[in-house]
Parts: sequence; C-alpha cells; structure tokens
Amino acid sequence: MKVGFIGAGKVGFSLGKYLADNNQKVIGYYSEFKEDAKEASKFTNSAYYTDVELLVKDSEIVFITVPDGVIEKVWSSIKHFSLSGKIICHTSGALSSEVFSDISKRGGFGFSIHPLFAVSDKYSSYKELSKSYFTVEGSEEKINFVKQWLESFGNNVCVISKENKVKYHASAAIASNLVVGLISLSEQLLLECGFDKDSADTALAPIIRGNVEHCLNDGCSAALTGPIERNDTTTVLKHLKTLSGNSKEIYKAVSRQVLDVAKNKNKDRDYSEMEDILK
Repeated sequence: MKVGFIGAGKVGFSLGKYLADNNQKVIGYYSEFKEDAKEASKFTNSAYYTDVELLVKDSEIVFITVPDGVIEKVWSSIKHFSLSGKIICHTSGALSSEVFSDISKRGGFGFSIHPLFAVSDKYSSYKELSKSYFTVEGSEEKINFVKQWLESFGNNVCVISKENKVKYHASAAIASNLVVGLISLSEQLLLECGFDKDSADTALAPIIRGNVEHCLNDGCSAALTGPIERNDTTTVLKHLKTLSGNSKEIYKAVSRQVLDVAKNKNKDRDYSEMEDILK
C-alpha cells in the first residue's frame, strides 16, 4: 500500500518507520512544520512534500498524525481533493472517524486507527510497535480490509465502535498516564522519607515490575496483596493520617477501586468498615 502522512510528530515518525520496515510503500510527509517533515522523510527514506494535495493524490492510505484539536482542520483542508477509493485515517485514541464528515459522499473511507502504546520517542518507539495492540473504527465497507492489513504485520487488532472510543481511551490513559502519576507520587513519598532519586527508582522497580507481571499473568485478584486486601483497617488509617492534600485524595480514590478487587477475591470477607474509612 502507498501510505502518506500529514503531520510529522512522534506518532507520524514512529508509524511511518514501522510501516516502511514492514514493506509498505511510505511515499512521504507533509507538514506545516517543514523541518519536521523533512526529517521524517529522511528517517523513513521517503519524500518530503510541499504540496499536500499531491501527497493525497499519490497515496492510497493517508494518515493524519496531528494533535487531536487539529484533525478536523486538516480534514477540512483536504476534503475537497479527489478522494475516491482512498482510506483517510487519524490516530487519535479519543476521536472517532466521524470527524471525517461526509467522507463517504466524496468516495473515501474514514478510519480511526490507534496503537495501544505510549509513543514516547520519535526515533526509537517504532521498534516496539510490533508488540502493540491496534484498535480500528470506521467505514464498514473497508473495516475488514484495514483490520487484515494491520494483522499482516503481526499485530493484534480489535474493531471497536465509535460509541466506545472515549471509554477505550480512558482505559488507555489509566493504564499509561495515570500509572505514571501513581509511580511519581510513590517516588515523591520516598524522597520525603530520605531516599535520593536513584535509590527511590531502584527500590520501586522490583515491586512495580512484579505487580504488573503478576496482574498480566495471573489476573488482578491473584496479584492483589496489602492492607486493603487483608482488611487491615488499622494500617490504612495510619496511611491516611500521614498523608495530606492531593496525595491523600489520590490514595483514597484508588483504594476504593482496590477494595472492589479485594471484594471480588474474598467474597466471604466483611469489608464494611474499610468502605467507611475510604468514603
């Protein structure tokens, strides 16, 4: 497939390189930020386009890899081009293909294609995309084609509905961004206890990795340990007493979710006192 990119940020870099490494014809990049497009084209051994209409003309699939707030603007700027038979995609986790208004009337097919993966570096993240689960939402006429195209690279692919896009993205944010926030809070508390940054990271690494691996291999219920699971209200009260402000609210909010897991694991245990503490 001939694939062109409008936008040359981290996702555009990474996805373009990944597709090129999987024997797809990445034709090139167009961007308002010319130096980024030049750099991305060099990185993927493709062309730098100064004319977005020519890029669309030369492409069978066009990826719009720009920030969410700009996708509709980009679509408005290209929707009057000749789009017959072309697949137009964005990579937003939260937006659906509905952003491509009237695309079917123009003979094109609109999709949201999202790798469930935190793209953190434009030069190296492509190496890990082979492990990423992709979600696809869009035109029913071409949905199976797009799904099979992505699967041909060895990726797992899930088709989701437009109604579930935001909930799906919330799930991704919890597993990625919010976990970063919790680790940051844990690190902060250790620094307050006298650890230096390196020691805090070294101390936390085994418990973070161990918990994640246990959750993924054995399930969250089996992985859960600690004072909430064993219904140790005394320790939880001590935790709450030593915390304050935002840290305390985060502890309580996440602990209520942990309590749900504990209840599911120990159905015969009375957690009513713990529930009252965490309100």
